[in-house]
Amino acid sequence: MSLPGIILGIVISTLIGAAFHLWRGGSFGRMLLYIGLSWIGFWIGHIAASAMGWTFGMVGSLRLGVAVIGALVAVGSGYRLSLVQVEK
Repeated sequence: MSLPGIILGIVISTLIGAAFHLWRGGSFGRMLLYIGLSWIGFWIGHIAASAMGWTFGMVGSLRLGVAVIGALVAVGSGYRLSLVQVEK
Protein backbone atom coordinates (compact mmCIF):
# COMPACT_ATOMS: atom_id res chain seq x y z
CA MET A 1 0.00 0.00 0.00
CA SER A 2 1.36 3.39 -0.97
CA LEU A 3 1.51 6.53 1.16
CA PRO A 4 -1.04 8.38 -1.03
CA GLY A 5 -3.45 5.44 -0.59
CA ILE A 6 -3.06 5.59 3.19
CA ILE A 7 -3.59 9.36 3.24
CA LEU A 8 -6.66 9.04 1.00
CA GLY A 9 -8.06 6.37 3.31
CA ILE A 10 -7.51 8.55 6.37
CA VAL A 11 -9.13 11.57 4.70
CA ILE A 12 -12.17 9.64 3.45
CA SER A 13 -12.76 7.86 6.75
CA THR A 14 -12.37 11.13 8.67
CA LEU A 15 -14.95 12.76 6.38
CA ILE A 16 -17.36 9.87 6.99
CA GLY A 17 -17.03 10.26 10.78
CA ALA A 18 -17.33 14.06 10.60
CA ALA A 19 -20.36 13.87 8.30
CA PHE A 20 -22.07 11.45 10.67
CA HIS A 21 -21.37 13.85 13.56
CA LEU A 22 -22.79 16.72 11.51
CA TRP A 23 -25.92 14.67 10.83
CA ARG A 24 -26.49 13.33 14.37
CA GLY A 25 -24.86 16.08 16.43
CA GLY A 26 -23.32 15.75 19.85
CA SER A 27 -20.34 16.91 21.83
CA PHE A 28 -16.68 17.07 20.86
CA GLY A 29 -16.19 13.67 22.48
CA ARG A 30 -18.90 12.17 20.26
CA MET A 31 -17.16 13.57 17.20
CA LEU A 32 -13.90 11.91 18.24
CA LEU A 33 -15.80 8.66 18.83
CA TYR A 34 -17.37 8.75 15.37
CA ILE A 35 -14.09 9.57 13.64
CA GLY A 36 -12.22 6.86 15.57
CA LEU A 37 -14.87 4.27 14.79
CA SER A 38 -14.84 5.33 11.16
CA TRP A 39 -11.06 4.85 10.96
CA ILE A 40 -11.28 1.41 12.56
CA GLY A 41 -14.19 0.26 10.39
CA PHE A 42 -12.59 1.64 7.23
CA TRP A 43 -9.30 -0.17 7.69
CA ILE A 44 -10.96 -3.39 8.83
CA GLY A 45 -13.10 -3.26 5.68
CA HIS A 46 -10.05 -2.66 3.52
CA ILE A 47 -8.05 -5.48 5.13
CA ALA A 48 -10.99 -7.90 4.92
CA ALA A 49 -11.52 -7.09 1.23
CA SER A 50 -7.82 -7.59 0.56
CA ALA A 51 -7.82 -10.93 2.36
CA MET A 52 -10.86 -12.15 0.41
CA GLY A 53 -9.68 -10.78 -2.92
CA TRP A 54 -12.64 -8.47 -3.43
CA THR A 55 -12.08 -5.61 -5.87
CA PHE A 56 -15.34 -3.68 -5.41
CA GLY A 57 -14.68 0.05 -5.76
CA MET A 58 -10.91 -0.09 -5.97
CA VAL A 59 -9.00 3.16 -6.19
CA GLY A 60 -5.38 2.27 -6.80
CA SER A 61 -4.47 -0.27 -4.15
CA LEU A 62 -7.23 0.94 -1.79
CA ARG A 63 -10.37 -1.23 -1.65
CA LEU A 64 -12.58 1.82 -1.23
CA GLY A 65 -16.04 0.28 -1.73
CA VAL A 66 -15.82 -2.30 1.03
CA ALA A 67 -13.83 0.06 3.25
CA VAL A 68 -16.57 2.71 3.12
CA ILE A 69 -19.19 0.09 3.93
CA GLY A 70 -17.06 -1.02 6.90
CA ALA A 71 -16.75 2.57 8.13
CA LEU A 72 -20.50 3.14 7.90
CA VAL A 73 -21.27 -0.10 9.74
CA ALA A 74 -18.78 0.75 12.50
CA VAL A 75 -20.07 4.30 12.98
CA GLY A 76 -23.71 3.18 12.91
CA SER A 77 -23.06 0.38 15.39
CA GLY A 78 -21.14 2.70 17.69
CA TYR A 79 -23.94 5.24 17.57
CA ARG A 80 -26.55 2.60 18.46
CA LEU A 81 -24.42 1.28 21.33
CA SER A 82 -23.82 4.80 22.67
CA LEU A 83 -27.58 5.32 23.08
CA VAL A 84 -27.87 2.59 25.72
CA GLN A 85 -29.07 3.97 29.07
CA VAL A 86 -28.00 2.23 32.27
CA GLU A 87 -30.81 1.90 34.81
CA LYS A 88 -30.04 2.38 38.50
